[in-house]
Amino acid sequence: MSGVRNYILVTLAYWAFTLTDGALRMLVLLHFYELGYTPVQLAFLFLFYEFFGVVTNLVGGWVASVMGLRVTLLGGLALQVLALSMLALASPSWSKLASVAYVMAAQSLSGIAKDLTKMSAKSTLKLLVPENRQSSLFKWVAVLTGSKNALKGVGFFLGGFLLAVLGYAESLYAMAGALVLVLVVAMIALPRELGKSKAKSKFKGLLSKTREVNLLSAARFFLFGARDIWFVVGVPVFLSVNLGWGFTGVGTFLALWVIGYGIIQSLAPLVISRWTGGHAPDGRAAQVLAFILAALTGGIAVGLGVGQSPQLVILGGLALFAIVFAINSSVHSYLILAYSDGDKVAMNVGFYYMANAGGRLAGTLLSGILFQWGGVSACLWTSAAFAVAAGGISLLLPQKQTSLLMAEMKTEGAD
Repeated sequence: MSGVRNYILVTLAYWAFTLTDGALRMLVLLHFYELGYTPVQLAFLFLFYEFFGVVTNLVGGWVASVMGLRVTLLGGLALQVLALSMLALASPSWSKLASVAYVMAAQSLSGIAKDLTKMSAKSTLKLLVPENRQSSLFKWVAVLTGSKNALKGVGFFLGGFLLAVLGYAESLYAMAGALVLVLVVAMIALPRELGKSKAKSKFKGLLSKTREVNLLSAARFFLFGARDIWFVVGVPVFLSVNLGWGFTGVGTFLALWVIGYGIIQSLAPLVISRWTGGHAPDGRAAQVLAFILAALTGGIAVGLGVGQSPQLVILGGLALFAIVFAINSSVHSYLILAYSDGDKVAMNVGFYYMANAGGRLAGTLLSGILFQWGGVSACLWTSAAFAVAAGGISLLLPQKQTSLLMAEMKTEGAD
């Protein structure tokens, strides 16, 4: 029961962090766009957020295996409080160069915080679920990932709401104060030994991974690059400039999109089980879903190119994109834990999310550059190319995972 209690505490802290993370993204995007920042400048505001996520995931897993998941979780919460407080001090009277540099620095702390807390939550889950219950692991991963994204969507709405009601700085201070309370509770309640590796973890082992982990991480890079290339800057600015939506409308739509995306992730095991006959997914699921995503994204670009209604094509395309991407992401999140031994899970998850953050970094930068250069169509075609790359790499993943689980499924009955 202590394992379940610890997981609940970690998950609640992760959820609280996720609300502030989603709200912060919307606050920064809308506030600085209102101040007259270009799409490329907006992309740079988030560049360090993603870059330091890469760095954090590289070393964070090793830190967690040596010092424990409690340290990485508390460190992530504390850094987010600091980042929120720093961003509240940014002034419209500063030059754009000074503002961009300052916000990038503060966002770097938020990027570190986000990946420390995410790694802590997902690694704790691997420690809770027994090794012989892989189908249960897939369900729990899907629920955690889906709930996180749904709450991030709520955070988008919260960010727009707080900006309208309290203003920029006051909203950030309010979120920092709430997160301090979560930090204190977690500090008191979580055991010091949570997640420490029994074996001594060597720093050189950071880049020494199995073939499966390396391939899945490479596919993850292109998968999340495919999403963020058109989602980070391209979609919000397109909705505002090309379709004439107000900031509240943009924030609400993106919030609903991410909430729906999170719900679909939570339901992914039901969808996948129909495909695999009740078994957990293998590499085939990742490859097929990536190629479907590529075809869908290319189809949206074609629809815009032949003069179809931009509003219908983009909004309908986003809905379909959410379904396919959410299921694919859940499959990836399961596979990285299935490919990892208990003592190495934090390091493997950290390495995997380093690739995830790298894809987001590339996607964020390309989103601003491509949108300013060629509009949303340029973003879409590049996104489709990234999805093709994710599918091509996934062809090399093991495709016997499901059959290896048949004995387990027969003995577990309802699982």
